[in-house]
Amino acid sequence: MSDLEWIYGIHAVENALSQQADRIKEVRFQEGRDDKKTQRLMKLCKTNKVRYSLVPRRDLDQLFSKTKERVVHQGVVAYTTMTKAGSEADLHAYVEGLDETPLVIILDGVTDPHNLGACLRSADAAGAHAVIMPKDNSAPLNATVSKVACGAAESMPVYAVTNLARTMKKLQDQGIWIFGTAGEATGTIYEQDLTIPTAIVMGAEGEGMRRLTREQCDYLVKLPMAGVVSSLNVSVATGVCLYEVVRQRAVKAKR
Repeated sequence: MSDLEWIYGIHAVENALSQQADRIKEVRFQEGRDDKKTQRLMKLCKTNKVRYSLVPRRDLDQLFSKTKERVVHQGVVAYTTMTKAGSEADLHAYVEGLDETPLVIILDGVTDPHNLGACLRSADAAGAHAVIMPKDNSAPLNATVSKVACGAAESMPVYAVTNLARTMKKLQDQGIWIFGTAGEATGTIYEQDLTIPTAIVMGAEGEGMRRLTREQCDYLVKLPMAGVVSSLNVSVATGVCLYEVVRQRAVKAKR
């Protein structure tokens, strides 16, 4: 299977041109578009010596005709080598080399690429060091993830592991404390000290974390729910948890 894929959308293509232009084989623009954003992307293509062309909109639409979901390409697509997830060995070597207090997100069974992309975007914005997910039963790093992540799919270190529970045990051996989010937890995330080396586990919507994942956590925490809904979208919950870590660490840094 080819590692090359068409990515689409202004932000996804712009970030790819800005961060990893050497991976892009070509860019195609919709004929008749001459707005400032398109001009900026064309300038980036010229600067980075990336080949580009102008084609009818129907040609861009045709590229995604077999895609199950509706694709809004915004008049620009790029044919690029997709970012690959690192391995378990890569992950532990990376964690070992960190000179900051680790902050890691573990996604257990997030299969919707929109949710994965949104989680990567939040992780990047909050300064997380890595996102970990199982190789199986997870959304792949594809064009949809890239568009939703707005560049974070290319910048955030992502690791796909064979055995998530084993990986979590190894992270604990490396000094990282693991907090699993679960609706039945007795305490909230706000009651925990997240200034320590931290990994937060987010389970799939509905099912939550798998049993082995849950059992490997050091603590189970929840977000307080005051309304009629029982849970938040996983990407929203990820953002809330991440920024509680950011808040606590900022307070500690000021002391």
